[in-house]
Amino acid sequence: MAQFPFGFGASDSGDSGGFDMNNLGAMFTQFGQMLQQSQNEGPLPWSTVMQVARSVLGTDPSVTDASVRAVESAMELADLWLNESVTFPASSTVVKVWSRSEWLVETAEVWQKIILPIATTMSQRMETMLPGLADSEDLNGLEDQLPQELKAMLPDGLTPELMAMLKPMLGMVTQLGATAFAYQLGQALSALAKEVVSSTDVGIPLAPAGTRALIPLNISEFAQGLGIEERDLFLFFALRESAHQRLFDHAPWLRPRLMSAVEEYARYMDVDVASLGEKFEGFDLTSPEALQQVMASGVLEPQDTAEQRQAVIRLETLLALIEGWVDEVVTQAAGDRLASLGQLRETMGRRRATGGPAETSFSTLVGMKLRPKLFREANTIFAAVRAKSGVQARDALWNHPDLLPDAEALADPLGFVQEVAGGSAFDDISMSDFEKDEDQG
Repeated sequence: MAQFPFGFGASDSGDSGGFDMNNLGAMFTQFGQMLQQSQNEGPLPWSTVMQVARSVLGTDPSVTDASVRAVESAMELADLWLNESVTFPASSTVVKVWSRSEWLVETAEVWQKIILPIATTMSQRMETMLPGLADSEDLNGLEDQLPQELKAMLPDGLTPELMAMLKPMLGMVTQLGATAFAYQLGQALSALAKEVVSSTDVGIPLAPAGTRALIPLNISEFAQGLGIEERDLFLFFALRESAHQRLFDHAPWLRPRLMSAVEEYARYMDVDVASLGEKFEGFDLTSPEALQQVMASGVLEPQDTAEQRQAVIRLETLLALIEGWVDEVVTQAAGDRLASLGQLRETMGRRRATGGPAETSFSTLVGMKLRPKLFREANTIFAAVRAKSGVQARDALWNHPDLLPDAEALADPLGFVQEVAGGSAFDDISMSDFEKDEDQG
């Protein structure tokens, strides 16, 4: 027989009908306190997300004047170098120098847009477990109506009186799922805040439009043990940040296409709610440590479906192309002028392989794992196109999404180059050439 959930057991007699109603009342009180804060925020209670993130982040040193000067100087030099190696012009941007907590605040709006489709899908999946049960008047038959996932969380032979007290919990299950996801998201964002070095370090522009930003404290920690001068570090990451900025400014379709890919991924998600019973059986609701463990354990994790696999392929291909192009551009811009470039690129490669910010973000927050091999293949394509047809041909691939290599091309990068990079056909292509076809599609 299943135990009572949330750490409350039956009476000493072993009779579930003799369940201690005082304990049940305490359970509802604890439940209400946990859910009250987020009850009006829908499937993604962002106040809970930020509260958890700030709490886990802890002490956060302020940015120093010296760091501000170092970042601004690095950004100026990065623009000069990129002007020589990329066809996309520099746009009017504001340079920001963030602390970790400032990264949390400044990127919150974009994170909400990224995560909301996933949270909404999870909420809808939870609601399908409870079709009208919370409003049912048939207490005698209510237990029979419960989904197997919830029956696993409750003891056998519940009396109508006990079911009457448990019934309000049915309406809370969806909100409990949202709160669980908010805890998991808050912890993940806090971990990212301690690791990201720029506003685009996860592969998606998280800063407000027209903003380039670095996080000096994380850059310093990134450099520990590398023996690289701080000036080189700031310049390297300024080059990467500025290259990202130029790409997204030149290809205005890119940002919404990324968001659309995330939404598509979320639309085909399935959630393994059967594991909820296992997660909460014997759970002590009065223990903050136990609550944190459950919320961080992936209570709601996306499950594999055929449609979702296709959505993953489209999303990870686009992310690989962005990172591959940025690395190619930065390598050409720095050239022999940045002595530590080779070491920094090797370090970035190990970072991706072991789970850098981009890999962590999409694994923990979105539920998908990025493959470093795709980045290497994308990088090969952009470098080969440049070597074969020049910088303009390489950058012109971003004039329209249909020009970019797809997943099949990434599996055969040299084949793609041989097919499309033999001449200068890309040079004069612009978005207007495809508008008619898109309207018809």
